[in-house]
Amino acid sequence: MAYKDILIYLDPSAETVERLRSAVNLAKIQGTARLIGVDASTPEATSAVTQDVFEEATRGMAFKAVFIPPEKPGEGDAFTHCVDLIVGPAPGGKARDVIRRGILDRSLLESGAPMLIMPPDWTGGTLGENIVIAWNAGREALHAVHDAMPLLKKARKVTVFCFSSRPSDLRASAVMLIQHLESHGVAAHISDWTNTGDLTAVEALFASLDTQDADLIVAGAFGHSRVYEGLFGGVSLDLMRQQSLPVLMSH
Repeated sequence: MAYKDILIYLDPSAETVERLRSAVNLAKIQGTARLIGVDASTPEATSAVTQDVFEEATRGMAFKAVFIPPEKPGEGDAFTHCVDLIVGPAPGGKARDVIRRGILDRSLLESGAPMLIMPPDWTGGTLGENIVIAWNAGREALHAVHDAMPLLKKARKVTVFCFSSRPSDLRASAVMLIQHLESHGVAAHISDWTNTGDLTAVEALFASLDTQDADLIVAGAFGHSRVYEGLFGGVSLDLMRQQSLPVLMSH
C-alpha cells in the first residue's frame, strides 16, 4: 500500500518551494508513479516561474511528473478524484492570497482523497517519522487513519492522542485502534489528556510530552463548511491554522 498518485497545489509564493520539496521526497519514499502539479494561482498572480520550479524539482525523478497550468482549472479538479493524496498549503499562509478561491475547499471536502496540509514555515525536514493521531473515535478520524496508513507503516513512532473529560471515555476505542494498527504492522501507544477546561484539544496535543517530537498530525475533517475561507469551526480548523506541523486530514 502506497501513495502511487500524488497531487500538489502550486502557487507563486515562496511557500511552494518547500511544499514541493516535501512532496518530491514523499514521492521518492513511497515509490510514487506520478506527481501531478496543479498551478492554482489566481489570474492576477499567475507566473511562468511556477512551472519552472515544478519542472526543476521533478527533473530526473523515477516518477512521471505532470504539470496542469492555471488556465485549465477543470483538468486539475478532475485529477483530485483519481489520486491517493493531495498536498496543499495551510489556510493562514501567504499562499491563501494567491490561490483561486474555493479550489482547496473543494479538494478536501469533495474529492474523497486525503490532504496533506503544509504549514507556511515548513523547512522540508523529516515527515512521518513521528506521527500523532488525533483520536475521537469518530468516522472521520478512522477514515484519516486508513488514508495515512502508507505513512503509518513507515513511522518510527505512532501516538494515539485522546482528549476527553475522563480518561476512560475514549480508552476502549483507542485500545481497539491500537489493535487494528497492529494488524497492519504498525506499533502505537496511547496518550490520554483529561479535559479540565484549561486548554483546548489542540493546545493539549502540543503540550503533551508524548507528542513533543511529532512531525505529522493525522486527523479527521469534521463538518461540511468551507475550511480555507474561515467558516469551518472547531478542532479541525484549529489544527489547520497551527503553524508548526503538517496535518494529514480526511473528510
